[in-house]
Amino acid sequence: MFKNYLRIAIRNLFKNKVYSFINIFGLAIGLTCSILILLWVQDETSYDSFHPKADRLYQVWLQAQWDEDIGSQVALPLPTYEALKSANSHIERVAVSNWGGNHLLAVGEDAIVKEGFFVSEEFLEMFEFPLVQGGERGTLLDDPSSIVITESAAKALFDKEDPIGKVVRVDDKHELQVMGVLEDIPSNSSFEFDFLLPWKLNATFDYVKRYHEENWDNHSWQVYAELTDPTHQAEVENSIRDIVHENGNMDFKRELFLYPLARWRLHSNFEDGKEEGGMIEYVQLFTAIAIFILVIACINFMNLATARSEGRAREVGIRKSVGSHRRELILQFMGEAIFISLLAFLIAILFTELALPFYNNLVDKELFINFSTWQFWIASLVVVLFTGLIAGSYPALYLSSFQPARVLKGTIKAGKGASTPRKVLVTLQFGFSILLIIGAVVIYQQIRLVQNRELGYSQENLIFVEGTDDLKKNYEVLKNELLQSGLVTSMTRSNSPITDVYSNNFLGWPGKPEEQRVIFSTIVAGYDYTKTMGIDVLEGRDFSEDFASDTAAILVNKAGADIMQLDDPIGTQLEFGGEKRTLIGIVDDVLMGSPHQPIEPMMILMGDWGGGYSLRLDKTNNLPGALTQVEDIFNKHNPAYPFKYEFADVEFQKKYTIINLTKSLANLFTVLALVITGLGLFGLASYTAEQRTKEIGIRKVLGASVTSIISLMSRDFSRLVIIAFVISAPIAWWALSQYLERYTVRTDIHWWIFPLTGLAALIFALAFVVTQALRAARTNPAKALRSE
Repeated sequence: MFKNYLRIAIRNLFKNKVYSFINIFGLAIGLTCSILILLWVQDETSYDSFHPKADRLYQVWLQAQWDEDIGSQVALPLPTYEALKSANSHIERVAVSNWGGNHLLAVGEDAIVKEGFFVSEEFLEMFEFPLVQGGERGTLLDDPSSIVITESAAKALFDKEDPIGKVVRVDDKHELQVMGVLEDIPSNSSFEFDFLLPWKLNATFDYVKRYHEENWDNHSWQVYAELTDPTHQAEVENSIRDIVHENGNMDFKRELFLYPLARWRLHSNFEDGKEEGGMIEYVQLFTAIAIFILVIACINFMNLATARSEGRAREVGIRKSVGSHRRELILQFMGEAIFISLLAFLIAILFTELALPFYNNLVDKELFINFSTWQFWIASLVVVLFTGLIAGSYPALYLSSFQPARVLKGTIKAGKGASTPRKVLVTLQFGFSILLIIGAVVIYQQIRLVQNRELGYSQENLIFVEGTDDLKKNYEVLKNELLQSGLVTSMTRSNSPITDVYSNNFLGWPGKPEEQRVIFSTIVAGYDYTKTMGIDVLEGRDFSEDFASDTAAILVNKAGADIMQLDDPIGTQLEFGGEKRTLIGIVDDVLMGSPHQPIEPMMILMGDWGGGYSLRLDKTNNLPGALTQVEDIFNKHNPAYPFKYEFADVEFQKKYTIINLTKSLANLFTVLALVITGLGLFGLASYTAEQRTKEIGIRKVLGASVTSIISLMSRDFSRLVIIAFVISAPIAWWALSQYLERYTVRTDIHWWIFPLTGLAALIFALAFVVTQALRAARTNPAKALRSE
């Protein structure tokens, strides 16, 4: 029986080559889109799942409440690390780390710059990154003169030599011994590093001992906890909640809570102390798009199968008349649908493999299909069966319902009998397509809005170089030499690049309500900061070497001045860190944080908190040549480190990574959805024209024009597109309103988008229908009516 069913299925495929191609190719494109999206979704949802203790690992977060706002942050006071160790018996381990950064690693004359973290010895016991070489995890970082590196770092430093026991010179001052080698960190890890340094080494640094070791009010570190059992999370949170508040000196509420490792990647956004989405929203969005596209492809199959059902009605009638049961017919037609789904899936796998290099470049990942896992084969089976059952369910039920007596008498017109469900499916298909088109347009507008925001500074030829001890020591000499060379027009130092904010602090001013607390982004800079960045001073003056008192001065941005509402701000004494500072100037607002958020209040202080150096390169037609000369000067004053720099405009563009990804994927899959819809529409319009060949012939004999025949055939499809638009437009408006809620700075959903999209969808549909109608209308009526 199975062999017979297979033979019939293959015979039907070859008998109707055009419609078979449309069915299989349409399903293949739909499956390809779904596979690509689901590979991305699987990668996002698998973050950090490789850790054996993933369900017991947490990051310790803090909620701070001031005014009417609740802020959530991961930065904690350093004493929290030791305090948590004895806070609750269900806390098995506690680890602490800094925020990571680039360090110089040298072996002999060879030196490389890699990213690493200072971590406490418990870190590798909690986060069990695969260990290739080394002793006990808990002892690898116990010695302050130790270092743990990844395989890639080991190869770069030692080539094929055994790295264990070898010495690496870090930052040109610490001689550390390699105690362990880890596998390269997986791409789906929240931690990205090339090496780990012992916390005990970091704890010996003056800035840690002086400012952090006993300071409960300086939030600068990351703390992690491992519980004995995840069921004790609530109990542990109750016992640790007030540790920071009870030990610190700040008079507002600060509470600790545990944030599970499994939620770090997808649920990282907080608002008023509660989770408010994150990457999970994009995962849900693209999962919905994958489903939409697959449904559109399945609808094509249903439409064409039912439209051509008249051609198989006689087969059904004969089979039923010789004793076949409806159940057997359903099984046959469902089997054919699954067979077509299998063919489409195999083609989709080929398409996916061909598309993956381009797709990986688009999403900045290294996705691949792992054919060696049983999960892949189970998932493939589920997809084939699901697609086949969905696509073939209605055609199978419809075809198997024919009455043999009516069919064999020729009194049934199967294609016309299926017209109403077919119209519903076409309407649904166009509804999905219109949703995707409107979504793509609005996402594009949101990107244009944020990309066109005023930055408040100039990015042209502005570079940032991370600081080192030698650069700090030789800063004034280096600056003077660069300025005298004419290669740079200005240079300054600051605790963070212009594209980011590393520090936030409270600021006080006369007349501030006692209960009001405002966080100011804090920039600690040297002379020429506003000049180098191209920031306008709106009122007052900039820092100047002509005023010795400027070491106790302060600048604020316009947003900060607006909050303070001072009548005569210049010269006002502001309070920062328990000290008075004189407000000497108000600068223009600078967009340093998220381009999707309003500009925050900001203050600029004179000083040196580390960080790096910003240079404004002189305008030149030979930028690479100028950079080479700048590199030579840097190497002269900073010989141990390779010259590495970041262009401000390139770094700022990274803020758009997620929304640009959303735009690119939305555009790509919208186009592919339209291709699938167009294929189905072409097949349906072509078959409709075939069905009405004799009707068109009679109309032409009676004097109907080509235009009237085209209008007649286009009317039904136009009506379906209009109905789809009427249904989908309000749904699109609601869904996009919800999507844009995540952005404080967001575009309006303009009314003209909807009629324009509806018109585009109508033109798209008519383009396929009219071509088939025109072909039918130009057919010689004598040829169509010769059998009458």
